[in-house]
Amino acid sequence: MGQVWSRRRLPKVSRFLTSKPGVQRRIGLLATRRTSKYCVEAKKIKSSSWSSVPDISALSSKFRRVKMSREFEMSLMGELKFFLGLQIKQGLEGTFVHQAKYTRDILKKFNIGDSKPMTTPMSTNTVLDADEDGEAVDQKEFRGMISSLLYLTATRPDIQFAVCLCARYQASPRTSHHQAVKRIFRYLKFTPELGLWYSSGSSLSLRGFSDADHAGCRIDRKSTYGTCQFLGTSLVSWSSRKQASVALSTTEAEYVAAASCCSQLLWMKATLSDFGLRFGRIPLLVDSTSAISVAKNPILHSRTKHIDVRFHFLRDHYDKGDIDLIHVVSVNQLADIFTKPLELQVAGVDNALIKGEIESQWTGLIPLLV
Repeated sequence: MGQVWSRRRLPKVSRFLTSKPGVQRRIGLLATRRTSKYCVEAKKIKSSSWSSVPDISALSSKFRRVKMSREFEMSLMGELKFFLGLQIKQGLEGTFVHQAKYTRDILKKFNIGDSKPMTTPMSTNTVLDADEDGEAVDQKEFRGMISSLLYLTATRPDIQFAVCLCARYQASPRTSHHQAVKRIFRYLKFTPELGLWYSSGSSLSLRGFSDADHAGCRIDRKSTYGTCQFLGTSLVSWSSRKQASVALSTTEAEYVAAASCCSQLLWMKATLSDFGLRFGRIPLLVDSTSAISVAKNPILHSRTKHIDVRFHFLRDHYDKGDIDLIHVVSVNQLADIFTKPLELQVAGVDNALIKGEIESQWTGLIPLLV
């Protein structure tokens, strides 16, 4: 409902602003950087000069000058710190977005407070299936747990695969599925304050990663693929999904995953171009040399003729120079965590050390992108 409201309201706001004297009809994209608690600097992307303006008071006075309050309901709430369960911490070095309060609330809601914390969201040996002989559990409670976790994935890519895997069994949840979901909650109890870090010094370079787990689903033997996209060192988009059709080989599964990542990168490229940002060949990092070869080879042969034609646009955009397919070794494949359970290798059993290792294993991969 809010989305429909915003679509109706935004044109009205735009017309109101551009109709006022002193307001340019063509408003360029502004880049901002914080210089102190009370001040930010702003400039147009195409300009090289920065101009310092008061953070909140100057902006609010400008809105008062055009008398927006007569046309729209407005309130001055200060710096953004909390929004729809998202907690935002802004500083000179960057912005940290997390859902620590929301995490603690859902732990309390589903009575996980007394459970033993876990260091990973899912065991690497866990294999979920329909478990038709297992004992059925409360469907309403199970779906409530899944929906709460799905909202949490907005800032927690480390639980994306585990949550999506458990979500496949909402129609008829069993005890084994419920235990798998409870383990995710126990992992959240151990790491409630993990989130996303957006550095203010990050460059505006776009790149993507794609990976696939061939025939990972035990029920229909379809593959799970994961993709993630970075703007500089900032993770801005990610997904973990089961492919619509059965892949006959690892090459096909990886090829389809790369095509999906390519589609998302092209959409992001087009969106960012509206703000004056231009990109050349966008790197797409894949850990399958055979999938890269198929994308670069224009000859249709027996191994690829059965692949749906819609996925061959990957080859087309490679030839056009929109993307650049690059091989990356599996150990540096960031999209790997979206195709299989998160694996953690640590020495010792000290909880503080393990918690630090969880944080460093995720953030430690980021410098590979620079």
